[in-house]
Amino acid sequence: MRITLKIWRQAGPNTSGSMHTYQLDHVSPDESFLEMLDMLNEDLNSKGEEPIAFDSDCREGICGMCGLVINGRPHGKKGVTTCQLHMRNFKDGDEITVEPWRATAFPVIKDLVVNRSAFDRIIGAGGFISANTGSAPEAHSVPVEKKKADKAFEAAACIGCGACVAACPNASGMLFMGAKVTHLGLLPQGQPERWTRIRAMVSRHDAEGFGGCTNVGACSDACPKEIPQEMISFLNNDKRNSARH
Repeated sequence: MRITLKIWRQAGPNTSGSMHTYQLDHVSPDESFLEMLDMLNEDLNSKGEEPIAFDSDCREGICGMCGLVINGRPHGKKGVTTCQLHMRNFKDGDEITVEPWRATAFPVIKDLVVNRSAFDRIIGAGGFISANTGSAPEAHSVPVEKKKADKAFEAAACIGCGACVAACPNASGMLFMGAKVTHLGLLPQGQPERWTRIRAMVSRHDAEGFGGCTNVGACSDACPKEIPQEMISFLNNDKRNSARH
């Protein structure tokens, strides 16, 4: 396939950026999107030009490192991460626009790489749980209702990629935070610090410059793990209840 790429280039966090156009021939439909970018960077290196900076790690849709806005959509397609998007989803002659996550809380470091450490600070604000560590407890020694266990497992699927923030018109991190709060909030191990955790995480979220949730729903639609919007409802409910504890 022949592909035209319009890619955001930015030398550093304190410089202005712009879109640059590149042409790639002989792109295989079996290549992943990131493999296609690798191919482009090899071409740029051979010409003595600066390669395009972008994030990736496991390339198996697990780690959450990859994250690009492709043709205006985070990750480029519903239900996948950027590294799991394949070029068979495009056609010969297509023009593809590639940009970084756009959010005040995710400043651009270089080109397509953004600083997502705000998510780490939100998790850090939540602190540790006081559950005992050591050898694994006996099976079923801590009963958990199956419905709650299933919902906690669904919340735990969040990989913290930030697509929810990039998709939200308010650049809110509430879906990410809702998943983390729901995961622990439904399990016995998360109960001792439940109310202090929610207050600290919400405070940190707002301090980092994320916007508020207005129930647009773009976050769940963009989430590669399809975390449901009801996680935000759980978060809001716990936030209200924390005032009484």
